[in-house]
Formats: sequence, structure tokens, C-alpha cells
Amino acid sequence: MYKTLKEGQELAVALRRELFQIENADIIVCPPFTLLAYLADALETSNISLGAQDTYWQEEGAFTGEVSPEMLKDAGCAYVIIGHSERRQYLGETNETVNKKLNAALKAGLTPIVCVGENLRERESGKTFDVLFGHIDSGLKGLSAEEAQKIIIAYEPVWAIGTGKTATPQQAQEAHKYIRNLLAKMYNNTAAEVMRIQYGGSVKPENITELMQQPDIDGALVGGASLDAGSFSAIVKKASEVKK
Repeated sequence: MYKTLKEGQELAVALRRELFQIENADIIVCPPFTLLAYLADALETSNISLGAQDTYWQEEGAFTGEVSPEMLKDAGCAYVIIGHSERRQYLGETNETVNKKLNAALKAGLTPIVCVGENLRERESGKTFDVLFGHIDSGLKGLSAEEAQKIIIAYEPVWAIGTGKTATPQQAQEAHKYIRNLLAKMYNNTAAEVMRIQYGGSVKPENITELMQQPDIDGALVGGASLDAGSFSAIVKKASEVKK
């Protein structure tokens, strides 16, 4: 929940200037709803795509305050984040609502970025894999292998978000490998290999290279560091230099 229209324009202009030469990485920004249509114009013809931070699962209706996938598409979005840890923690998001939202997003032609991950209590009690299984098994329930391949999974160790803590590259890789293996069991090896699994948890210019060197980490879901054009651009540039 950051950036006014003026601040959003300044960030978009700076990112276009800093990242126009990047060709081997998909770059997506997901600002608040108030900035979407505005930034769709500001980023038009650039190599930066637009996404939203959330959506609702109905096409329209008496759901005051909600925004449908069709509205996001109309505003210029190609992606949408679903099930972010903060929405799970503060706003009642569940695996069931995640499932409804991602189905609605797919129907509208959006690419869902589905967030999964454990909090500190769950990690310390050894329940990381149990939590990941629940988030993925229930969140992706009913999807075919073809549909699943259109989804991006973002692993968020909640204990590493906004705390300055970061999962070690080895801890992140362990979780990503579990997710990849689980997807292979749910669908097939091809689908599991095709699906992108991002890491999100205090990603910074200082740690992105080592994270991206892990075999099952395909990208990053960047939080606070994305608010500054310099730090976000540095993350994208360093990530694009890592040969996967």
C-alpha cells in the first residue's frame, strides 16, 4: 500500500530508463488498484508488464470494494497476485478463496501468481512442508496439468518478510524443491518443470544472485525493495545475469 499517482509515475519512468535493455527476464510491477490504468499507459511499449495485488472471484455484482479479474484485464493487467501472506494474515484469505480467485483469473486470461509459505511458528515446529502441501493441494484443487502450467508459484517464508531476515539460499532451495516435487506428483514432471517458482522474502540486491543460482528458484517476488527504482533495478539486472 504505497505510491500516489505522482510517485507511481516517477517510479515507472525510472524503471523504464533503468531496465529497457533487459531481454532475458520477465519484469512485472504490481501497484495498488488506483495506479493500474495510469501505469498501463506509462509502461506501454516497454518491457515491463503490469499486475494487480489481488482480485475477487466474481465477474460482477454487489460486492462493494472488490475488483474482478475482467476489470483488471481491462485496466491493462496481465498478472495478478493471489493469496499473499499479508492477505492471509490480515484479511481472511484461505486456501479455498485462493482457489476461487485463481480459477477466475485464469478464466479472464490473467496469469495468477499464487503465494504459499509458512510463518515463524510453523517453521520452528517443523511444519513447513505440511503448510506448503495444504496451500498448494487445496489452492490448486481441480486444476488440470494444462491449467497449472499457466500459474506462477511464489514461495514466501512469512518469517522473512519485512523482518530483514532472509531464508538462506539452501533453505529456500529446499522449499522450492519440495514444491517442484509436489507439483510433479499432482500433475506430471513436464508440468512441474514448466511452472515457475519464485522466492519472496526480503529479496535485496545483496542476496538475489545467490538465490537465483539455486536450481529450483526461477525468479523473485520482491517486496519493499521494489519501492525504490535503484534497488529494484539492481535486483532485476543481477537476476538476469544468472544463467539458469
